[in-house]
Amino acid sequence: MTAAPGGTPKSPRRVGLRRRRSEWDLKLSPYLYVSPFFLLFIVVGLFPIAYTAVISFMNWDLVRNTGEFIGFAQYQYVLSNPKFWIALRNTFSIFLLSSIPQLVVAIVIAAMLDQNIRAKTFWRMGVLLPYVMAPVAVALIFSNMFGDRYGLINTLLGHVGIPAIPWHSNAFASHIAIATMVNFRWTGYNTLILLAAMQAIPRDYYEAAVVDGAGRIRQFIAITLPSLRPTLIFVIITSTIGGLQIFDEPRMYDQYGTGGPDSQWLTITLWLYDIGWGQWNFGRAAALAWILFLIILVIGVINLLVTRSLVRDEGGRGVLTRAQRRAAAREARRRLASDAALLAAKEMVS
Repeated sequence: MTAAPGGTPKSPRRVGLRRRRSEWDLKLSPYLYVSPFFLLFIVVGLFPIAYTAVISFMNWDLVRNTGEFIGFAQYQYVLSNPKFWIALRNTFSIFLLSSIPQLVVAIVIAAMLDQNIRAKTFWRMGVLLPYVMAPVAVALIFSNMFGDRYGLINTLLGHVGIPAIPWHSNAFASHIAIATMVNFRWTGYNTLILLAAMQAIPRDYYEAAVVDGAGRIRQFIAITLPSLRPTLIFVIITSTIGGLQIFDEPRMYDQYGTGGPDSQWLTITLWLYDIGWGQWNFGRAAALAWILFLIILVIGVINLLVTRSLVRDEGGRGVLTRAQRRAAAREARRRLASDAALLAAKEMVS
């Protein structure tokens, strides 16, 4: 307490509370700004996932919106049903036939677009056009192209003397046709992601590699691929998630959308749709959804480990180090030349 000029005691100013409020504002404001996203995710994302997990252990009654707890009976039914293993085989077959060629072609196209070519913007927009198209339109066009009797592919094969391929009755042929639809739609999308990562690689590395005598292929293997490691991991994992959840293309491959009369191209998501909205058994559909989630999780972890082991930083570390040394030496020579020119100018003036 301090005394005022008139003798009245004066209370100290409370600067501590104001300082604390400022500190709280600095600490809590970022969380407040990002909280709408997490609140929305909890409502429309996390809650449905948890609710689906609860329903998967019940015999759910859609009329009364209640269920009877039956434990793992729904999971046991799904795993013991032969259709599940057929759908799992078809899903993995279509996934491998689409993801592997898609990734290889995307890397090649991205490397071509990364070069100094004319009308680069036009070509980059062109590779993205299939992704902009509606998946239903793509499926309808390609399903007619792969028609068994009057399809464009079989017509062209007939002109060169090759017998018609049963695209709908043969399981493997139908997988190739559906994988072609997927590759047509998603290759350009992955190409632009890889192209953006390629353009972020410093050009000094390539210039130093040229000085060292490395050709285009050696530069691509030793510089480009190691630098694309994080992007490749992202593309592979997202392709895995999307490939194992494929639905639109097999659904629209024929007019019935049931996966074929003998389940030739029946996928897990297509069977899940039939169980949920065809048989109205939401408990069984929820169990199948969680089985698919666990499969995607396991395959995603395996892809992550395999990608890290195949695309190592050590593979390009030697070239990158030489490139950095070359770039540093070039910069040093430039500075020495500049200093020498400045010193010569000073001597002439003096």
